[in-house]
Amino acid sequence: MIPSSFPDKSEIARLTARMLLEIKAVHFNAEDPFTLSSGLPSPTYIDCRKLISFPRIRSALMDFMVVTVMRDAGFEAFDNIAGGETAGIPFAALVAERMALPMTYVRKKPKGYGRNARIEGTMGEGERVLLVEDLTTDGGSKLSFVDAIRETGASCGHTAVIFYYDIFPETIKTLGDHGVTLHHLCTWWDVLAEARASAAFDEATLGEVEAFLNDPRKWQAERAAK
Repeated sequence: MIPSSFPDKSEIARLTARMLLEIKAVHFNAEDPFTLSSGLPSPTYIDCRKLISFPRIRSALMDFMVVTVMRDAGFEAFDNIAGGETAGIPFAALVAERMALPMTYVRKKPKGYGRNARIEGTMGEGERVLLVEDLTTDGGSKLSFVDAIRETGASCGHTAVIFYYDIFPETIKTLGDHGVTLHHLCTWWDVLAEARASAAFDEATLGEVEAFLNDPRKWQAERAAK
């Protein structure tokens, strides 16, 4: 069912951050940093996939995503909801159900056999597709999914995520240059503020996380050199 209530963006961001902290999807560790897919260190890690195991929180966040997209993109702006393999698939299904729209998913690469397809489900020429994912860092991974959608003759000018890093200045430009608008529920800044308000981590850890968020490239370069 399409949600009928519309919390403002700041309240959505605060509550989303609170929920992520409550289920321990947020990990901060400055002493023993995490290694990102790029190979660079980070004192932060977010695991949005955990959300699928918490039905009350999962439901609230999908309501937030639907009202955010409808408010910012339009109430009749889409014909199809596509999830990016793999983390975006369950969230796309939940959003599609709420919006009473068809759901598809996009593979990272062709299957290599059979139809050799990247799009699973039915996506028609001229359809307006919303790409749903769990998160975005610099926006780069979204472009391949968008291109696969457009190759069907459909259009894709919007992507919606639960979590947006909001620490790499090139992200919005990367997506914008590709004709894609980003919609998100919360960022690292929202999580940091809520973590401080709830004393979820000690202040030394939060200070190190804040230093990373203010200049991630510098923070990574200093630790990678050690």
